[in-house]
Amino acid sequence: MLLKTKIPLLYIFGGIKTELFFVFFYAGLIALEDKYIHLVTISIPLSVPMVLGTVLSLLLAFKSNQAYDRWWEARIVWGAIVNDSRTLVRQILCFAETPYDSDEMLEWQARLTNRQIAWPYALGMTLRKQMELDKISPYLSPEELKFVATHENIPNALLQLHAQDLRHGLQQGWINRYQQMEIDGTLTKLTDSMGRCERIKNTVFPVTYSLYTHFCLFFFVMLLPFALLEVFGILEVFIVLAISTAFFLIEKMAIHLQDPFENKPTDTPVTAIAQTIERNLKQMVGDHQSVHQVKAPDSHFYML
Repeated sequence: MLLKTKIPLLYIFGGIKTELFFVFFYAGLIALEDKYIHLVTISIPLSVPMVLGTVLSLLLAFKSNQAYDRWWEARIVWGAIVNDSRTLVRQILCFAETPYDSDEMLEWQARLTNRQIAWPYALGMTLRKQMELDKISPYLSPEELKFVATHENIPNALLQLHAQDLRHGLQQGWINRYQQMEIDGTLTKLTDSMGRCERIKNTVFPVTYSLYTHFCLFFFVMLLPFALLEVFGILEVFIVLAISTAFFLIEKMAIHLQDPFENKPTDTPVTAIAQTIERNLKQMVGDHQSVHQVKAPDSHFYML
């Protein structure tokens, strides 16, 4: 997750350094040829690259909007996961009741709470394809770990264990059937959120669209020096470089935003959100001692 401050210029321009080197070399070569060699004289009206630049601006604007929509949808989904996790534990704590708080019921509530703490961690690691059972093992029993280890989709297996515990709570009389349906509705919302994240992860941004946009951008850059050469002379190198930098940065921004679960600084901060859920749920059950403390960043981003 990028922070608002401390973003170094090296990070901003580092992703397009290859393109900028090409532009500088290409525009400089054309300027030197025009000033000293004079083998070929090519002059293009400025209106030609202007038209192409206008078309390219529309393409990049559309791509940027679509990429931001994917990133923003991912953030909305994880906001819903925070709310539904709080709702689930609140329902478990408030719906379950007996004439006295039996140890078995309290253990049942703690088991569901700990499993829900593990769920967003498991979902985030699954989306980033970095699933490690050791990281969620503190929240699960050995039997639960053995059960989820047999599943390809760990978060879905955790929700299945939730559903089995709900049935157990109904059979024990801790909740009634209406309350079971209400809690199961919350589990359905969590399942929907998981499915939306998987759709964003598995739906690849159209490769042909990105390829054609990139091709048009380079074609625009190759035409631009010939249109500026007569007016600016050798200074066209820096003008072309400045204009190209703006276009390449916009394109790179869209590429970073279009995939919000790739473990990059521009990702949706799924681990940080999971830590927020952990703190909230532990405080709801009265556990204030083992709450995870977030460390202050020493760089321009959280890798969370």
